[in-house]
Amino acid sequence: MNLELAALLSGGKDSALALYRVMQTGHRVKFLVTMIPQREDSWMFHFPNAHLTPLFSEASGIPLVKSITSGSKEVEVQDLETLLSTLDVEGVVTGAIASEYQRSRIVSVCEELGLKALCPLWHEDPLSLLKELLSEGFEVMFVGVYAAGFGRSWLGRRLDSDAIKDLLNLNRRFRVSLVGEGGEYESLVLDTPFFKKRIALNHVEKIWNGGSGYLFVHEARLVDKSS
Repeated sequence: MNLELAALLSGGKDSALALYRVMQTGHRVKFLVTMIPQREDSWMFHFPNAHLTPLFSEASGIPLVKSITSGSKEVEVQDLETLLSTLDVEGVVTGAIASEYQRSRIVSVCEELGLKALCPLWHEDPLSLLKELLSEGFEVMFVGVYAAGFGRSWLGRRLDSDAIKDLLNLNRRFRVSLVGEGGEYESLVLDTPFFKKRIALNHVEKIWNGGSGYLFVHEARLVDKSS
């Protein structure tokens, strides 16, 4: 049975791939839902560049609903439940892969609201997911790195076969999650198979502090895919 859904969106690769998967199986995504945390160490939501999700919405043609959250543990879950309670949908899509913390809280919110929780990437092989992103034509950029082995040069780097090889090396040496599920890195999606246009970055800034940092996008725009 096809459902009318709200898809949680950070602008990163996991939420974008989960959204693509449910669209491919015939579900209708009525809304994209973005929670914008006011602190960098949010337990549930991405911090870097969540302000770009309106471009994701415009490129995909799916309406965006967003809300600010303190980012405090558990309080942000309540904030998400409050927002979802206002939407006329039958289920919620999340890009959780291995984080039981994230998945369990999304499932709990859905149960409270009488919604179905869809986790299309749950417990799938991380390497296979990265390869799927490439084979399906997603354009993904690394915009935050927070673990041993990463350096400043990763900020702004594209996900490609060489990046996957380097991630495999970091996984062997430092046990870094290939998909960054432990918060080791964060990503930004610039293009997908379902975008009508792609996102182009006009002005970015690398913010680096010791052994970690993120790429902040000051200005971006939509351009034709041929550009």
